[in-house]
Amino acid sequence: MTTLLDTAEEWQVTATATPFQGNKTSVRTDDVVMPDGTVVRRDYQVHPGSVAVLALDDAGRVLVLRQYRHPVRQKLWEIPAGLLDIPGENPLHAAQRELYEEAHVKAEDWRVLTDVYTTPGGCDEAVRVFLARELSEAEGERFEVSEEEMDMELARVPLEELVRGVLAGELHNNCLVVGALSLTAALNGDGVDALRPADAPWPARPFEA
Repeated sequence: MTTLLDTAEEWQVTATATPFQGNKTSVRTDDVVMPDGTVVRRDYQVHPGSVAVLALDDAGRVLVLRQYRHPVRQKLWEIPAGLLDIPGENPLHAAQRELYEEAHVKAEDWRVLTDVYTTPGGCDEAVRVFLARELSEAEGERFEVSEEEMDMELARVPLEELVRGVLAGELHNNCLVVGALSLTAALNGDGVDALRPADAPWPARPFEA
């Protein structure tokens, strides 16, 4: 049986430019040498990377939030997520921060659920999706939200209801879809104890332990 494994590879780039530099991301244009020797231009978004948290409570419910997303003009149900704001930041620390800031929740048990490239044809964003369990209310004052997060709704929804919504075409957020289906696969397979530890290496976004 063939073993499927994504591998690192880098084709020759003869020229590169950054025609747009935004607050968090930028657009890069590379001239890339194809296998037949021709050179083609590729435009893509350069992204710092993200983390997301599928937080599962003792009742089998997932913590989700509803937030306005301007590019798609929709309010989407999502799982807590955020950018890796600091180069080399430990993704677990970033995930714990996002769970606290967006839901005022902490978790005692953390695992890596999956790692994905959200849109590798046009963006280099890499996302690590964590599974967080043994949830409890965080101590201290709630994080002061701003911008789109001021209108955010929170809910706890059974995992099977999320999966139903995904397959029915009712839920569309990438991290929610990937997280819900990955956890379902884990629960129906070797179990969550077989998942990678929270500090597992992440070649797409190397970090200090």
